[in-house]
Amino acid sequence: MLDHARPMVRRGCMPSSGQAGRSTGANALPGSCAAGLLGASRRRGTIVTTRQDKEARPAPDLVDRNFVASRPNQLWVADITFVPTASGFLYLAVVLDAWSRKVVGWSMAHHLRTELVLDALEMAIGQRRPDGVIHHSDQGSQYTSLAFGKRCKEAGVRPSMGSVGDAYDNAMCESFFATLECELLERRRFASQAEAKMACFSFIEGWYNPVRLHSALGYHSPMAYEHAMEI
Repeated sequence: MLDHARPMVRRGCMPSSGQAGRSTGANALPGSCAAGLLGASRRRGTIVTTRQDKEARPAPDLVDRNFVASRPNQLWVADITFVPTASGFLYLAVVLDAWSRKVVGWSMAHHLRTELVLDALEMAIGQRRPDGVIHHSDQGSQYTSLAFGKRCKEAGVRPSMGSVGDAYDNAMCESFFATLECELLERRRFASQAEAKMACFSFIEGWYNPVRLHSALGYHSPMAYEHAMEI
């Protein structure tokens, strides 16, 4: 078991100061309570990960802040955050299945090019083999790019986009990033990008997906919930 996870393996998970075991954060996001979403990421600094391409045409918002899914691969949510290291910033792109909160795709790089989100999408497609899934993101240039739109069309993925830089329009990803911040990034300082990549891998694949409890999932982890529902 991961060292940073040891204090959290219980029904409440985190101490009352963070309550990260109850989907994290201090303030409820309007319109998100039904989906069990609490709080938005409290990221340090002013690193911008969303840059809008004024020439690109964004996809319509098919979600309208309703992050409830009744089955797997009905709704995916995606976003990008940054991970500071002593040798420069890394960027983490994730794709979560709204049904189980499982991170089904993710990638890390030292850049914010379209390849970052394409790699996360490819992992999600490879793991889930979706049919008509909605992929919801913001209007960042990576998601409005021709290459990303082309890959979505090839895979039968339906792009959906909220407004630019509005945490409430992608509350589920913001909730995950708040969890990442509270349970990993605030507790660690990384000497190298390789160290940060390994820590994020361990957090997602060794802790968040298989172990971390969610009140919205009946205090199951994402993987345990999917197993219980016989995905």
